Amino acid sequence: MIITPLLVIFMLVVFILLFLFLNTVDKRKWLTVLISIILTPFVYFYMFYPFINIVSNYHHQKYFNSEAWIENPSLRYEMIDNTIKSDTLIGISKDKIKALLGKYEWLSWNDAEKNHDPSKWNYALGIEPGAFNNEKECVEIIFKNDKVVDLEHYQEEITFENEEE
Repeated sequence: MIITPLLVIFMLVVFILLFLFLNTVDKRKWLTVLISIILTPFVYFYMFYPFINIVSNYHHQKYFNSEAWIENPSLRYEMIDNTIKSDTLIGISKDKIKALLGKYEWLSWNDAEKNHDPSKWNYALGIEPGAFNNEKECVEIIFKNDKVVDLEHYQEEITFENEEE
């Protein structure tokens, strides 16, 4: 385990909260300090740390990998930020995109033509972890002259087929 300043601060917060709570139960300071020191790691790693992981939406960032993109569609959100920043896909042809990412999952709608727009491919990226997240991640790949010119990352509300409106 790597001891970081944030870990030390959080452990101190847990220790102080435990000490204050135990101090209401028993007024013997030496016993309260001893029990707080013993209980702090358990409370931190089995209660506080899991709660922080559930509530926060931190996730790992990965470099683009075509095999991982195709094999794990629910984890694509880990690759998209780096892919957009590094312009990895900009300038690539539709055929090469189809080979790297697979066939598009859906096309964007063009209101002017009242039809799907074949120059805007969309892929689902999965759902970022977090307790209060009700949106799925998506990316729209925009082509001009059969070459990628832009990638637009956006969120879409999660809906279920049998959900009543």
